[in-house]
Amino acid sequence: MQSSTWRVRSCIRCELASLLTRPRHRHRHHTPPMDTNASAAGEQRITRVLFCGPHFPASHEYTTQYLQSHSFIKVDVLPLEHVPQAIPNYHVCIVKSMKLDSHIISRAARMQLIMQYGVGIEGVDVEAATKHGIKVARIQSHATGNSASCAEMAIYLMLGLLRKQNELQISIQQRKLGEPITETLLGKTIFILGFGNIGMDLAHRLRPFGVKVIATKRSWTSCTQHPSKLIRSNVDDLVDERVNHEDMYEFVRKADIIVCCLHLNSETVCGFIQSFIVHYFCCFLLVFFHFLFHYRYKKSAGIINNDFISSMKKGALLVNIARGGLMDYEAVIKHLESGHLGGLGTDVAWNEPFNPDDQILKFKNVIMTPHVAGVTEHSYRTMAKAVGDVVLQLHAGQPLTGIEIVN
Repeated sequence: MQSSTWRVRSCIRCELASLLTRPRHRHRHHTPPMDTNASAAGEQRITRVLFCGPHFPASHEYTTQYLQSHSFIKVDVLPLEHVPQAIPNYHVCIVKSMKLDSHIISRAARMQLIMQYGVGIEGVDVEAATKHGIKVARIQSHATGNSASCAEMAIYLMLGLLRKQNELQISIQQRKLGEPITETLLGKTIFILGFGNIGMDLAHRLRPFGVKVIATKRSWTSCTQHPSKLIRSNVDDLVDERVNHEDMYEFVRKADIIVCCLHLNSETVCGFIQSFIVHYFCCFLLVFFHFLFHYRYKKSAGIINNDFISSMKKGALLVNIARGGLMDYEAVIKHLESGHLGGLGTDVAWNEPFNPDDQILKFKNVIMTPHVAGVTEHSYRTMAKAVGDVVLQLHAGQPLTGIEIVN
C-alpha cells in the first residue's frame, strides 16, 4: 500500500512539473514585455561625436549636415568648460582649439578616436591617449584643399603688407588719391619655413609673381625619395634654394618676406638651437622647462625669436599661417617698434580669440586675420566628409581611412 501511494504521489509531482514547464500559447496580438537588455544594447549602438567649443562653427555644422541621414550617429557641440564632465559619454572627439590633457583623456572611458579638424594636434596629449588605447588622428591638408587655402591666405597677407592695406583705408577716410606708395611682389625673395603640403602649394602659387623661393625642410631626402615623380619634380621646379636647419640664419638675411608654415612642436617652439642638441638629454630638459614656463605665461617664445628677427633684413616682412606660439611675442613687438621688422601678417595669435585691444594691433604695418586661412567652403565641406566617413567606419567596425593616425 505504501509503495502504491508513493507511485501515485510521484506521478502527481511529475504532472505538476510538466504543467509548470510546458510553454503557454499567447494570443496572436499579445505584445511581449520590453527587453531592457535589448534596449540598453540599442543605446550602445549609437556612436556619439563631440565637437569641443563654439569656435570654427562650420566644422560641426557641416559635419552634422553630412551625417544627418544616419540616425545612429549623434553629433554634439559643447562649451569648452563642459567637455571634462561630458567626455565620458562620447566615442569620437573633435578637439578644434581644445587642450586635451591627460586628466581629461583619463575620463574618456568610451573614447575610441580623437581628431583635429585639420592638421595641428599640438593640443592633444598623444602619449596619454595612447596609454588609454585611444587613436589620435589629423586630416591631411593636401587631401581636403586646406593647404591650398592656407597658401592663398599667405599670399593675401603678403600683398596686404606690400600694398599697405591699413594705410590705404586711412587714405580713403582722408580722401587722398595715389597715396601711399606701395610695393610689388615682383623680384622679391620669399623664404618658406617648412616645405610641407602648405609650403609646396605656396611655392607653386608664387611662381607667376616672379619671385625667388628659398625653403627649409626637416629632411629633403623625404622629397627626393618620394614615390611620386610629381612631388620630386615639383621640389626642383618650385624651390630655387633648399636650406637645412643649421643654415637657416644665413638665408634669413637674404629674404624680403619670411612665411612660417611650420608645425608647432618641441623643436620649433624651443628655437633654432635644438637643431644642434636635439639628440641629447639636455634638449629634453630644455623642452620640458620651456613648455612648463610658457604654458603658465601663455606667450611662448618660439623659433621666430629675438635672434631670428634680428637676423632678418631690415624692413623685411613676416607672415605666419601656422601657429602663434612659433613667434616670440615680445621679440615681435620690440622689432616692430624699432622699425627693423617691416611688417607682420598673421592668421594666428598667441592666445585665441585674440584681444582686439592688444598693443600689437595698433601698428599700421600689422595685419591679423581670425584664424581663417584654412576656413573656406571647399576645405571645410571636404573635411566634414572626411570626419563623417571616419565616424561611419568606426561605427561599422571597419578600418579607418582618409586620416593620418599618429599613434
